[in-house]
Formats: sequence, structure tokens, C-alpha cells
Amino acid sequence: MKQTTTLLSPLLSAYYFFYFALVGIYVIFMPKVLLDLGYSPLEVGILYAAAPFMRFLLPFVFRHAISLTPKVYQFSLLFTFMGTLLFLATVNDFWVYLVANLLFGAAMGISLPYVETIALANLSKHRYGKVRLWGSLGFMGIALWLGKVLDSPYEALYYLSTMAFLTLLFGAMLTRHDSISHSTAQDDASFSLSKYWAFWVSVFLMQVGFGGFYNFFTIYETSHGISLEMTSWMWSFGVICEVFMLYFQGPLLQRNLLNILQFATLVTALRWMMLYLFPDSVILTFASQSLHAIGFALYHSAAITYVFSLYTQKKLAQQFFLGIAFGLGGSMGAVLSGQIYGEYLFLVESLIALVAFIILLVHQRRKENIQA
Repeated sequence: MKQTTTLLSPLLSAYYFFYFALVGIYVIFMPKVLLDLGYSPLEVGILYAAAPFMRFLLPFVFRHAISLTPKVYQFSLLFTFMGTLLFLATVNDFWVYLVANLLFGAAMGISLPYVETIALANLSKHRYGKVRLWGSLGFMGIALWLGKVLDSPYEALYYLSTMAFLTLLFGAMLTRHDSISHSTAQDDASFSLSKYWAFWVSVFLMQVGFGGFYNFFTIYETSHGISLEMTSWMWSFGVICEVFMLYFQGPLLQRNLLNILQFATLVTALRWMMLYLFPDSVILTFASQSLHAIGFALYHSAAITYVFSLYTQKKLAQQFFLGIAFGLGGSMGAVLSGQIYGEYLFLVESLIALVAFIILLVHQRRKENIQA
């Protein structure tokens, strides 16, 4: 096992690094690329709802019709790369480019849950965070690099394809470390969301609450007199705190995971409340960004580990977590934040996170009753 982990860790680290570098380009730079190419904000919004929507739909398809086998995973890596090539060919045609985004979103929604399952099955809780942090480094690294060197819209597309190819290269090597039995579609059909419905509602609301942060934090802070340069440092500081938590979180994950999720959700409610009350305070905004270590890094690690322990259908459970949280929750959060943007944005986000915390308490009580 030790030798297997020694070989697996570098491959996982490389996969996470390039996968999240790919995500970084897609999320941070491609919206501006599309605007520069003449797309309207409405069209960009529609395009960026496509990929999360596919991530939400996919688990239901896999539950009834397809099993997430190594071959399906390898096809997802290939289609992710092909999707970025289609971007290059179709970026000037809205409807064809929308189809390319649907393909890209579907492929991306398959590969990460598969890899997360391999990581959780083979790495200790202490080791997982030290490997997963390479994803954060990839996201931050590509943001800092392209922020300096990006000169033309098509250059971002070339970087996107390069990161997709490297994700394919290192991701394909991971299948030999897949030790999880492959359930059939008939086995997965018994997967139940309703049994732990309160947990799924909570993780959905948690990501809805992040909508204002991901989409409007920069606009919100600069509108309150904070410079764009200082705001970019705030973003970077949040990622640094995230990396720190991922590196040292191992001992925390040995404790009650549900209690960790409750704590992280409550801390997130406090974080958004700080942004609502003190939007023009540099010190307190940096303090709120430090909580990204808990509300994102610790929460994410505890959540996927908790889901891994909750269901026997390991890969499908990870697909549902990605689909419900970052797919449906991310889409609804983006739409809602656009509707409510203004003075009370982060007050509403704080209340949403508080509701997510309360529903987790409901889940804890229901789970205790089920086990009894």
C-alpha cells in the first residue's frame, strides 16, 4: 500500500494541478474573452449556466443508465480535451459554442468525482489534503500567470486546450489505481437522495450562498472604495489560506465530520455578515477572506469524505455532490446574486448559509433516528 500511495500521490497532484488550472482559465478569463469577441453579458450568462447544468443532470443519467467505469472516465478526459478544441473552432458562433460548452461541462462533471473516489479510497485523511492543495496552486498559478501575459482572446483558448491535454495525460494514468468495485447501473438505481434529503438541501444552499462571492466580490469591494489591486490581493490571500488548511487539515478530519460541516457552515454565515457590515474595511475584509480556509477548504474535504462514508455507491455519490452543490447550487447562486446585487447582497448570503446550518442540524437528528 505504501508503494502504491507513493506512486499515486504525484499523479493525483499533477491531475489536480492541471484540472484546476483548466477551471481557472475557464472561470476567470474566458468570460472576458467572450465579451472581447462581441458576446453580450446575457449570452455569457447563458453559456456559463450550461456547464453547471450538465454537472447537475449527469448523476441522474449515471444512476439509471451508465456505470462510471475506467473506460467512461477515460472518454470524459478525451471529451474534455476535444471540447476545448471545439471552443477554438466555434467560439464565434453562439449556438454551436453553447453545444461545445454542454459537452465540456458533461465531461468535466465525470472526471473529478472519479478521481476524488480514488484519492479517498487510497490516501489517508492527512495525506489527501496535501495532495488536493495542488489544485489550489494550479488555480492560483494560472490566474497570476495569465493575468500578466495574456494579450489576445485566442491565447486564452490555447492555454485552455494545453491544460486540458495535460489533465488527460496525467488523469489517464490514474485508472490503474482504481480499487473501487464498479457497480452496475442497476446497483446505482437504489441510490437514494431522499433518505438524507436534509444533507443535500444544506450543501445546495451552501453553494447558493457562495454565488455573491464568486460573481460579485470584486465589483462589491471596488464599489466601496477598495482598489482593484488590493482586491486581487484579497483573492490571493483567500487561496493561500485555503492551501494552508488543506496542508494541515488531516487531524481535523479524524473528528466528527458532520460537526465539522456544521461549524464550517456557521463560519461561512459569519464571513458573509462581515462583508455586509464592513465592506470598506481592508483589515476586516482580509479577515473574512481568511475564513475561506474553513468555509471552502475544510468544508469541501469534510463534505466529500462524509459522502464517501454515507453511501456504498461511492462514485455516484461524488457525482451527486458535485452536481447538486457546484452544479445546481452554483447556477442558482449566480442567478440569485445577479438579482439581489446591492447593499444587502451579503446579508442575504449570510442568511442562506445560516439556513444551511439549521438544515444540517435537521439532518443530524434524522440520521440518528435512521441509525437507531
